[in-house]
Amino acid sequence: MTTRILPAVGDADAARSVTTLLSQLPEAEPAAPVGDSTQLIDTLARLAGESIEELPEVVLVHERIGPVPALELIREVSLRFPAVGVVLITADASPGLFAAAMDAGARGLATLPLSYEELANRVQAAAQWSTGVRRHLGAGSDVFTGPGGTVVTVTGAKGGVGATLTAVQLALAAQASGYAAALVDLDLQTGDIAAYLDVQFRRSVVDLAAITDISPRVLSDAVFSHDTGLALLLAPGEGERGEEVSDRSARQIVSALRSRYEIVVIDCGSQMNGANAAAIEMADTAVLVTTPDVVAVRGAKRIVRMWDRLQIRKAEETVTLVNRFNRSTEIQPPLIQRITGTRMAGTAVPANFKELQGAVDAGRMHELDPRSTVKQALWALAGELGLVKPSQGAEARGGILRGDRGSIGGRRRKGGTSGGGG
Repeated sequence: MTTRILPAVGDADAARSVTTLLSQLPEAEPAAPVGDSTQLIDTLARLAGESIEELPEVVLVHERIGPVPALELIREVSLRFPAVGVVLITADASPGLFAAAMDAGARGLATLPLSYEELANRVQAAAQWSTGVRRHLGAGSDVFTGPGGTVVTVTGAKGGVGATLTAVQLALAAQASGYAAALVDLDLQTGDIAAYLDVQFRRSVVDLAAITDISPRVLSDAVFSHDTGLALLLAPGEGERGEEVSDRSARQIVSALRSRYEIVVIDCGSQMNGANAAAIEMADTAVLVTTPDVVAVRGAKRIVRMWDRLQIRKAEETVTLVNRFNRSTEIQPPLIQRITGTRMAGTAVPANFKELQGAVDAGRMHELDPRSTVKQALWALAGELGLVKPSQGAEARGGILRGDRGSIGGRRRKGGTSGGGG
């Protein structure tokens, strides 16, 4: 049986060495190496989107791959593509690293400098494991086999600009259109999603922070099933516990959610920390919410520049949404676009807090009147971002878009009680 192998090696010399050895393996079909973690995930997602059978049996991850560290990359691959056997290539053969690699989901470890015999044994073992998993999946297992869901983060240029309202309505729109959708509160110290949706909860995102292997059962235990059908993963009731959620644990949590839900919307608040930075970096689309005033726009510019300095996300990869839009204000979307360097959403949310006040005060944002112009604008944004199924999205998308559809998507302070269109 032919074994398809995809090497992920960033260093050119190392890539040539690995490719040479792989070409000597019997019944091996090595693909051209991919140079970084993003390219690896994108390649696997494209193949999985066609069929699980198109995925390589084995992926080799070199220890110096980037920008995502090798062990974090292995964890993401094993969560999103459980039918692929991953082998870590490393110069460190210590028991500690071996244990960490196995915990991350690797099926083997090949030490540098590579030897033919060791590489052949590791590839063969990983390929056999992969074949067994695929046979099991073919029998109807509930294990996720697709390329992974779409992750959208929502960040506020400052506190009170309506980021939480935006995140809630985007997730509700996705769920209403027929997608399996999750809404996550990564505004870890002051998150308000529970208050917006009238939820009393015990578990939160903190309960997943110390878990190294987030299985579907563990994830479902931490998620709250809302009456709307939304899966909610909430911020802790005690804000100080938010510090327990590290960037590493955030990556694991986002990867686990992506593997179980078609749409994952994350409220990242307006305060930067390692957890929400990791989420923004991993997101397919990052939405930055601002209001058309000097203070908020300055905040948006400051956030965009910080993301760029920290290599979290480039300005052109960020979609800016204008909330409380009024045509009579001096600051208009084209000016905001020039100041921030981001792409503007084709939809702007009108200033109309009176529509929201009753739902906000009652904590029943999911019961907001469908005739609300604020809700209509946010559901139109959901359509613009591709979060609404085409067959269900006419209300959310029809005739609303003013920008270029192709400019949106692909690849975080929350609204509070004054958020949204008011």
